[in-house]
Amino acid sequence: MKKIIFIALLCWTGTTINAQSSEEVQKERAGYEQPYHPEEDGDMRINQLLKQAKKEGKKVLVQIGGNWCVWCLRFNHLVTTTPELKQILNKKYIYYHLNYSPENKNEKAFKKYGNPGEQYGYPAFLILSAKGEVLFTQKSEDLEDGKGYDPKKVKKFLQGRL
Repeated sequence: MKKIIFIALLCWTGTTINAQSSEEVQKERAGYEQPYHPEEDGDMRINQLLKQAKKEGKKVLVQIGGNWCVWCLRFNHLVTTTPELKQILNKKYIYYHLNYSPENKNEKAFKKYGNPGEQYGYPAFLILSAKGEVLFTQKSEDLEDGKGYDPKKVKKFLQGRL
């Protein structure tokens, strides 16, 4: 009987901890900008951005994920609010958030460019040339540190030296 009570207590504790962390994540997500647009045709938008990239002599940095993904929002927050990272981002790239969610899986875009998120998790990143060639694929975990991102690793990634 003691074993049954002990196991039940462990299960209840685990459920409570998960509920708390889930609530914390929801609260954190709500505090960030929501840069993904589930209603958007990602393939069409990338084609527009490729034209812009060609005119401006830039590459397109595609961040794959969704507003449901706290890590996606953390990365966006870091690179858009850290002056040094934002400067590199704006100088070298056109930054785009390609939505992947039950509402819109953007299958046409993923058929064309691949979806590294399926293999690595989200967010995942693609760097495209102005011609639409995939130059580089990056998984998020290589840039992470604790519950966030390592600004030095992100800087190297954005500079193309990771």
